[in-house]
Amino acid sequence: MALVTIRILDGADRGRVYEDVPTPVTIGREEGNDIQLADERVSRFHLKIQEDHDKVVLTDLDSTNGTKVNGEDTHLRILRFGDMVTLGRSVLLYGSQEQIAQRLASLRDAEGDSLGTIGGEATGGDVAAINPSFDFEVGWSGATGSQAILHRLSPPELPERLGPSQAAQLSELLEYLHTRIRTLLETVQVEGKKGRVTLDERQWQNLLDLQARLATYLRTIGRPQEE
Repeated sequence: MALVTIRILDGADRGRVYEDVPTPVTIGREEGNDIQLADERVSRFHLKIQEDHDKVVLTDLDSTNGTKVNGEDTHLRILRFGDMVTLGRSVLLYGSQEQIAQRLASLRDAEGDSLGTIGGEATGGDVAAINPSFDFEVGWSGATGSQAILHRLSPPELPERLGPSQAAQLSELLEYLHTRIRTLLETVQVEGKKGRVTLDERQWQNLLDLQARLATYLRTIGRPQEE
């Protein structure tokens, strides 16, 4: 059973902190949720956070207005410390300051300390001594694009504990996407001294088709009950 910390950054319940709440956790407008929000745009039972195979997973419960994680619409998502969840007019931050600071420190190590340091030491130091740049990086400053910084820096991991047939299916899907993207890249033309690249209209349509297929895959995985 995982323990999760949710901090409410915006909305009618702004400033509330729910620390070490045991999973599963439901969030919604109705009484009976583990976290009840006073937000008329939030569904009665809007989303669920649960543990599965040592991962913390968010599932949208077919809410009316949907759920966004780091600005992207989602139905099913593995949560990582620093992820920002938007439902209705409410904005939630997943993880405590200490957990997010530790994740930023590990990302800095992986990225060659390209983002600076947290509170003096990039790793191991006193995460309570967080400087103002930490607020900016996790989006508390409200700066454009800051919501997704942690997500951008940390690519998702491959799923674990796949059976042979599941691994084969995943490999086939990734190979299909890799081949189509490679074909599109081979048609790119570089123009002028500024290095502007162009695609012809047919390849542009192929790129749009690929995005449409990815959207279908995401919906099928996130909403299997519709199939």
